[in-house]
Amino acid sequence: MTQEYPSLFDPDVLDDPFDVYDELRAHCPVHQLPENGQYVVTRHADLRAVLTDTSTFSSAPAMPAPSVVAAARAQHEVFAERGWVRARTLQRTDPPVHTHYRRLLGRVFTPRRVMDLSPRIDEIIHTLIDGFIDRGECEFVSEFALPLPGIVIAEQLGLPSDQLQLFKRWADAMLAMAQRPLTPDEAREQAEIELDAQHHLAREFEARRREPTDDLISAIVHAHGTDDEPLSDEELHDLMHQLVTGGFETTTSALATAMLLLIRHPDQMQMLRDDPALVDGFVEEALRYDSPVHGLWRSTTCPATVGDVTVPEGASVHVRFAAANRDPDVFDRPAEFDITRDDVRQHVAFGVGNHFCIGAALARAELRQAFTALLARLDEIELAEPLDGPIHEYSFFLRPMKRLPLRFRPAIAEATR
Repeated sequence: MTQEYPSLFDPDVLDDPFDVYDELRAHCPVHQLPENGQYVVTRHADLRAVLTDTSTFSSAPAMPAPSVVAAARAQHEVFAERGWVRARTLQRTDPPVHTHYRRLLGRVFTPRRVMDLSPRIDEIIHTLIDGFIDRGECEFVSEFALPLPGIVIAEQLGLPSDQLQLFKRWADAMLAMAQRPLTPDEAREQAEIELDAQHHLAREFEARRREPTDDLISAIVHAHGTDDEPLSDEELHDLMHQLVTGGFETTTSALATAMLLLIRHPDQMQMLRDDPALVDGFVEEALRYDSPVHGLWRSTTCPATVGDVTVPEGASVHVRFAAANRDPDVFDRPAEFDITRDDVRQHVAFGVGNHFCIGAALARAELRQAFTALLARLDEIELAEPLDGPIHEYSFFLRPMKRLPLRFRPAIAEATR
């Protein structure tokens, strides 16, 4: 008799999936979802094997499940008729095509660029804190976790940072198909929102072609070398899709989750206050303990063995980063939140191999600088009210927190600022 497991599509499971991850990892580490036939990989070693074998496990999308074909077709029609059907660039390609795009973006996301951003990140952080510190309370997601990375990525792209709500609406629409099953009408509705983004960004592309500026859009438009063709609008739209959604969603989730982890583990918060040099370990442990991206997809190019399961050709394989980051074969006491752990760098929150997150250095810098400032300026941080019901928005692969109401006392040092 086949063992039944709680559904990974259940809202309550998605809100707090770690018991289910433990059960799957121990008893069914390669689990085929009955709802759509996808294979979910939960062990660290199996995940690494999948992500480092790009010839067998391709980043090209698998054939969609019948339940999503109609929605995907509806979305495609909107873009094909009045916009741009996105090309496959970074996320959905394999070497050598992926290497080409990675090389182009590598000219833009340089360590030096992230280092040069540090003073501006600090300035944004302190301005946001200034906006709520005198009240002694804030709604952390909307007043800090969203605007910090949103302002950073908007300014870097060369877009006006006072339109964050519009850009967030675009990002939500761009991710809608991957978050949850949509009806064809819902898919068309979200595609119309993304269509607005496409036409806005197309005007930005053309403006940068005529007059280059010192921003990421201009850098990407002109990223080709002497031996490369300029990127097409279809390629540019796909790259912008990844930059906009990554810039808003993942770092916002990481900031909110990290704050909640400190509140739920006051001993760790005090340890970090006593020794701010632990901030790097704290950032990595927060990413490991509750990863902002819980998983991504690959497709098999031939019959393949994952663990002891044979996966057929053309199957969709979902590597579950968050499950692998609690694997007891890799992490000592994996269910404990410990900002001093020695094995934290084994986490896979940013992926593995060729597709390691290109924005990881920027995300780490934002997290590190944010919590250095927050703990220096705010004391006695606690929840302002209980978090009832599911605390995350419904998403199969991300961890967007609905809200995080905080209460605190301004630090004594504030009087001297």
